[in-house]
Amino acid sequence: MNDEVKVPEEQVRYADLLFKGAWAGIAVMMVTYFLYMSGSMAPHIPLEEVPNAWGMRVTDYVEKYGIPLGWGWTGLIGKGDFLNFLGIVLLAGMTIICFLPLIPTYVKRKDWALTGIVVAEVVVLVVAAGIFGTVGH
Repeated sequence: MNDEVKVPEEQVRYADLLFKGAWAGIAVMMVTYFLYMSGSMAPHIPLEEVPNAWGMRVTDYVEKYGIPLGWGWTGLIGKGDFLNFLGIVLLAGMTIICFLPLIPTYVKRKDWALTGIVVAEVVVLVVAAGIFGTVGH
């Protein structure tokens, strides 16, 4: 009896992309953390002040340090402490990135149910992430 399981090509592509993206995100986090901790890039919040910020209420923290809300942090990407967010964003966005190549595959197959599900998933994730000025977090 042949127990070999045939995995659809798009699932393998999704898994490969997720694997590579996850490791890329981890690598970016390591490099940006090194840049931050080494002092190669000046932080927005001086390192010696960070412990004082830990006990602050979010509203006080945002006000005291002039932290932008939502995707406004991208304006501070040149600061060592905000540069660290790049790896986190990559890891968090991998589901969206992995879903996008599935859309043409399902359209080509005329699998409208899966096409609709994947498109809906991408839209929900983009809105939830607040990308393009949507409400999100």
